[in-house]
Amino acid sequence: MKTIPVHQIPLPAVTCSTCAACCCQLEVMLITDTGVPERFIDTDEWGGEVMLRLDDGWCAALDRDSMMCTIYEKRPLICREFEMGAPECIEERKGIATAYR
Repeated sequence: MKTIPVHQIPLPAVTCSTCAACCCQLEVMLITDTGVPERFIDTDEWGGEVMLRLDDGWCAALDRDSMMCTIYEKRPLICREFEMGAPECIEERKGIATAYR
């Protein structure tokens, strides 16, 4: 009887260009001034400034066609610190598993 060798298929590299913008569904508090345009700022129930999210939960600054940030150069500090491929990024990607089938 012949056995078939098992090969591990490497997972695709995590890059923002292959992502479904999972992090753009997280609540983002504005804790520093990076120049986020006022039209993208909302106030949470405790009076803190947060990124505005649309009715479907996505960040208002997300371009829905390209899934890229329209204010990338002025994005909030939290968005700047959310590292591509970091454990938090991987965990958020798992939450939208249907986007990667």
